Amino acid sequence: MENSLNHFDTEGNAVMVDVSDKADTVRTAVAKGKIIVNEQVMKAMVEKRIKKGDVLGVARVAGIMAVKRTWELVPMCHPLMIQTCNIDFEIEEKNLSITAICTVKTQGKTGVEMEALTGVQITLLTIYDMCKALDKSMVMSEIHLAKKTGGKSGTFHFENKINESL
Repeated sequence: MENSLNHFDTEGNAVMVDVSDKADTVRTAVAKGKIIVNEQVMKAMVEKRIKKGDVLGVARVAGIMAVKRTWELVPMCHPLMIQTCNIDFEIEEKNLSITAICTVKTQGKTGVEMEALTGVQITLLTIYDMCKALDKSMVMSEIHLAKKTGGKSGTFHFENKINESL
């Protein structure tokens, strides 16, 4: 079986993957993650009473900014021309959870999975930061790549055999 980890040279040194011979294709990635909050935070967010402002609006902007700068945060990522990025939320008041969904699209030689995952992480961290005065016990979890299209490896759809709630 051929080594599929191509971020290493023949001596085992970490390297950036050479994508110069790859074809440009349309590439998309969708990542998801969840934050669990307490009742006080959920109520304050829904009623827009968080003192720091519009939590989800600010978190959305932070996530988009993170997507655009992923290459500066993750050492072997290529700088990409992001063509679109959307951050959406699913709020489940009953379960005290907020799911962030980050969708990223580009046309190029390398995928946008890391960008989508980074966008979700920073979105959730921003929610935490803006609400930590009310709840320091918030939990971020279930962060995963939900779907990707394009490129040599084709389409991927997440299938979780362990936790069907994802």
